[in-house]
Amino acid sequence: MELFGFSVLLLSKLFFAAFNGILFTQSGLDKVFHYQGNLDYFKDHFKKSPLASTVGLLMPVITLLETSAGVTSLVGLLLLLLGHDAGNSVAATGMGLGGLSLVCLFFGQRVAQDYAGAAALVPYFLMTMAGFVLYAF
Repeated sequence: MELFGFSVLLLSKLFFAAFNGILFTQSGLDKVFHYQGNLDYFKDHFKKSPLASTVGLLMPVITLLETSAGVTSLVGLLLLLLGHDAGNSVAATGMGLGGLSLVCLFFGQRVAQDYAGAAALVPYFLMTMAGFVLYAF
């Protein structure tokens, strides 16, 4: 089946890559451009958790993971649109990095006992994993 000249499978891959690219590029770049504000927020958020002393170290890690997930997904999207075979593996890598980012964030939220915050990540994780699996086809 085709829509707008694209197979439904390819359109699904494009939408997953676009969604992941937007989600993680925006989140990562927000941490880059508003680093101190985000760092202050996370220090406060984790001040009563076992992660309190590691926020300064973990902030650059999650920033790099999120930005890498987003940019890699967008590069995969572009390659898919241009018909390059590498688009699948690049976009899948972006999905994998996004999944890793979300697992890290989920872990942090659970350790901080922010169960509502952890629960809010579940739909993003499920979407990312569905996209990750889709690239196997």
